Amino acid sequence: MAIALIIPDRKLEDLQQRLQHALPTTRIEIWPALTNPAEITFAVLWKQPAGVVATLPGLKALQSFGAGVDGILADTSLPPLPLARIVDPALTAAMLQYLTGIESYYRLRLDTFTAQQQQKQWQPKSSRKLQTLCVLGLGELGTAAALHFQQLGYQVSGWARKQKDIAGIRCYAGNSQLALALAEADLVICLLPLTAQTDNMLDAQVFAMMKPGTIFINVARGAIVDDKALLAALDCGQLQAACLDVFREEPLPPTHAFWSHPAILVTPHTSAVTRVETVVAQIAENYRRSQRGLQLLNQVDLTQGY
Repeated sequence: MAIALIIPDRKLEDLQQRLQHALPTTRIEIWPALTNPAEITFAVLWKQPAGVVATLPGLKALQSFGAGVDGILADTSLPPLPLARIVDPALTAAMLQYLTGIESYYRLRLDTFTAQQQQKQWQPKSSRKLQTLCVLGLGELGTAAALHFQQLGYQVSGWARKQKDIAGIRCYAGNSQLALALAEADLVICLLPLTAQTDNMLDAQVFAMMKPGTIFINVARGAIVDDKALLAALDCGQLQAACLDVFREEPLPPTHAFWSHPAILVTPHTSAVTRVETVVAQIAENYRRSQRGLQLLNQVDLTQGY
C-alpha cells in the first residue's frame, strides 16, 4: 500500500517527509515517480493532469490538498471514489486576515490615495462609511467570514443555495432571494464553491442587483464571475471597486484587462494558502479511514460538488 502525491509544479518533499513521519509503515511517493502504480491506494491531489487518477487501479479514496475540489472534479475520467477536502483552522484564519486587510484598504481609501500618489495629488478624504456586507456562500469559510465581520460591527447578510441558520446573520437562500441578500450591501464577498450551478453565476444581471457603488471581493474561484460583466459594471459605476484574488486562468495573462483597470486590485491567489504543517494530521487520518472503509473527514458530496 502506498500514497501518491499528485500535485504538479510544487515542491513536495516537506509534505512527503511529514506524511512519512505520520505514517511510518506506508510508502509516500511523488507522482510521476511511482514505484508501482497498482499499489497506490490513496492519492493527494491538486490540479492533477486529466486522466492520471484513472491510471491507478488500486485507489480507495482521494484527498484534495486544498479547501476546493472543483479542479479535481473537472477531470471527466475521475473514478467515483470518496473525496475529501481540507478544512483547516489555520487556512480559515489566513482567509479572515486577508479579508480584514482588504476591508481596511477600501474603508481607509488606500485605493484612492495610491492613485493620488501616482498623480502627485494631495487631496485628504475621510474614510468610506462601510456598514453593510453580504457573503455569497455560507460554507466553512463563508460562515466564518460572516461571523467575523458581524463581530466587527457590520450588518451582515449571507446567501447560499440552501437555507442556513447563523446567529446574527440574515440568511437568504435560492435564486429567488439573491437580490434580497445583495440589495443593501456596501461590500460583497464571494466565497461560493465552483459548481455547474455557480459557473459564470455573477453576471450582468447579478451585478445589477447590487446597489450602485458596491465594492466586490472575489476569493472563491475566477470562473464564478463573468469577466466582461464585471468590467462593464465597474466602467458604468454600478461597482465602485473590485478586489480579485482568483481568476479563470492562473497566472493571470499579462494582456488581461484586469491588470490595468484603475478600479481593480489584483492579488495572486494568496488569500488562503494550505499550510503543510497544519494539514498533515488530517490527510493521515483520512488515509487510515480509507484503509478501514470508514467515511472520510470533510468528505465531499459528489452530487453537489462540495
